Amino acid sequence: MFIRKFRFAAIAAAALIIAAALLGGCSQTVDRQLDPHKLNVVASFYPLYDFATKIGGDHVHVVNLVPAGVEPHDWSPKSRDLQLLGRSQVFVYEGIGFEGWADNALKTLKADGPVVVEAGKGVPLLQAAEDDGHDVKDGGEAGESKPGADPHIWLSPANAKIIGANIKQAFIQADPAHKQDYEANYANFASKLDALDAKYKQQLGGVKQKQLVVSHQAFGYLCRDYGLTQMPIMGLAPDAEPTAQEMKKINDFIKQNNVKTIFFEELVSDKLAKTLAKDAGVGTAVLNPLEGLTEQQQKAGQDYFSVMETNLQHLVQALQ
Repeated sequence: MFIRKFRFAAIAAAALIIAAALLGGCSQTVDRQLDPHKLNVVASFYPLYDFATKIGGDHVHVVNLVPAGVEPHDWSPKSRDLQLLGRSQVFVYEGIGFEGWADNALKTLKADGPVVVEAGKGVPLLQAAEDDGHDVKDGGEAGESKPGADPHIWLSPANAKIIGANIKQAFIQADPAHKQDYEANYANFASKLDALDAKYKQQLGGVKQKQLVVSHQAFGYLCRDYGLTQMPIMGLAPDAEPTAQEMKKINDFIKQNNVKTIFFEELVSDKLAKTLAKDAGVGTAVLNPLEGLTEQQQKAGQDYFSVMETNLQHLVQALQ
């Protein structure tokens, strides 16, 4: 009798676990459902999702293709993602090479499919150096998609205004009835970006240290705007691990510039940054490239502006 009861309890527990897993899967599916009463927008990754949500306001339903907590550099869509994309009214992607899967995805869209907005169009690009993957220098035509261009354009508030304007125009094209609301939402968004830009200039303008060591080469535009220099541990993608020669170069950079902090990020392993910091006898802090949010950040209601404010605090503390 005891054994039968034990088996029954075990089967019941297993059934509950399976049911919970199925419900979890269903909740993810529901989150990706389209809203028949709104303009349905699919964004290729977090910053574009956040900008589209702010500019679209109550008139849009925005889906972020990349799940919370997932590093988007190597993410690629599944068939259900492509089906969702085909049924949407607007598809927002960057178009500078960050989404390696985008060209193939665009080929799956029908002529009467979503309005496609290349959000990075018109942004003055930085060209990543090809020699060692660590230096960033000016170059590249605005909005041009080609290998070597630094795609991390959203970390500049000035660039974010251009991205937002492209999204706004796509919304007006797809839903002209709400043009005034999109214009007003964008004006508010742009005003907040101007205030953020002014705050960055004011607070970073007075720091003594101008050199950063960061986990990967994501902060070129931010450094350009505010007179800083980045030395990344990894290249444009956070999985491009440095060679022994590059590690020596980073160590020399730390010593020569009296760097006191090495910055790491949440969505990739911090082991390399912390090992380097320990070897060099310096501290560590988070500098978020805003490629995505963790589930905890999402639940806490964080967004582009709150993360950029936190980034500024960490930069000022490290560079004083």
